[in-house]
Amino acid sequence: MHRPSPALRSILPIEVVAVAASTGGPDALRLLLSLLSPDLTVPIVIVQHMPADFTGPLARRLSESSGLKVCEATDGASLRSAQVWIAPGDFHLAIENRRGELLLATHRGPPVNSVRPAADVLFQSAVDVFHGGVLGVVLTGMGQDGCAGAEAVVRAGGAVFVQDLNSSVVWGMPGAVVKAGWAELVLPIDELAAAICRRVRHSRGPSAGEPRRLDCGKDGAS
Repeated sequence: MHRPSPALRSILPIEVVAVAASTGGPDALRLLLSLLSPDLTVPIVIVQHMPADFTGPLARRLSESSGLKVCEATDGASLRSAQVWIAPGDFHLAIENRRGELLLATHRGPPVNSVRPAADVLFQSAVDVFHGGVLGVVLTGMGQDGCAGAEAVVRAGGAVFVQDLNSSVVWGMPGAVVKAGWAELVLPIDELAAAICRRVRHSRGPSAGEPRRLDCGKDGAS
């Protein structure tokens, strides 16, 4: 099975960080975002399995706790650097290139992996737009949503990081990615922010931002 080498993936500029989470995700997201630099120069787009009417309050709580601009995604919103978007409950979230403008799209297509929103939908759309410029992150959660999307990311030349077993509430989603062989890094939740920063900084230069309270290290590679 052909997979792009880590060396190839490490030099492709990261254009977006796509995150998948389910059971235990809100706490994992709170810690992850609180450690990321507020001047990270790429957008972060999140699928958290959660019913409608819960994702808006989650976005507000994460915005308050992290100091980042976290919003519930709306259809047609512009994808902007240094902003965090969360898929609205019961809607898939995708990234689209409409005549050169990068926009978010929400829709109520059929559930994927028995869930809506589904990380696989988001990850595949990110690959369709950015090809190898995607960094996928799969956090704690039940099931295997995100595994097919992780494969798409890696095959396009991007990279996938996952939360480790010990820090996950349920290691279904990240475990599926690891077992399938698509995970480049497997780390505790409190180390993922530094790894994300290193990869973005290495691909885009030092101005890509540092993680708060964590040292990115002297070299750019994770």
